[in-house]
Amino acid sequence: MTGRHTFHEKLDNLHSDLLKMGSLVEQAIHLSVKSLVEHDSVLAEQVIENDDEIDALNLKIEKDCFGLIALQQPMASDLRRIGTVLKIVTDLERMADNAVTISKATLRLKGQAYVKQLIDIPRMATLTEAMVRDALDCYIHSDTEKAYQIAKNDDAVDKLYKEIHNELVEIMQKDSSTVFQATQFLFVAHSLERIGDHATNLAEWVIYFVTGKLEELND
Repeated sequence: MTGRHTFHEKLDNLHSDLLKMGSLVEQAIHLSVKSLVEHDSVLAEQVIENDDEIDALNLKIEKDCFGLIALQQPMASDLRRIGTVLKIVTDLERMADNAVTISKATLRLKGQAYVKQLIDIPRMATLTEAMVRDALDCYIHSDTEKAYQIAKNDDAVDKLYKEIHNELVEIMQKDSSTVFQATQFLFVAHSLERIGDHATNLAEWVIYFVTGKLEELND
């Protein structure tokens, strides 16, 4: 087996590990919000526990990337691909951290009846989950057109976040006994907003990988 063949095999493994990590992160986001909506503390604890697997995979991918750079002396196009993977897994790891934040909010609210029905937070979660899924799909297919669309979709997430924020502030102002719960919901909404930002970052790195140009898609 030639050194070049081995190199491309390792690149393919890197690609597979990234997609595995992306799938785990998608699941973490979905289950964290599900745990909140359904008052499911067991599910929340599962999300927190599973974060160790995501962190371990992130470290493995980073180690493999640096190993390829140091030992294989990749050509410019391959080096850009490796650099893109490094950036993407960093954003994925931070998304997973936000899913953990949401799950911790679920645990803090264990046993409490919610002061309001959760409607907009699940809507926001649906939007952000779709952004993450689309961003990974962009990476798989090197689809820059869809990457630009992800940035536009982030505007809808930001708009919904502002609406949720304003509603929760109003609720707290009217009734001080709601402050603790409303604050937890604010943490959740902010975490979802950050996930949307990280998904947009993924789209930026796909554009960089395909075109070699760095573009700022977040305003």
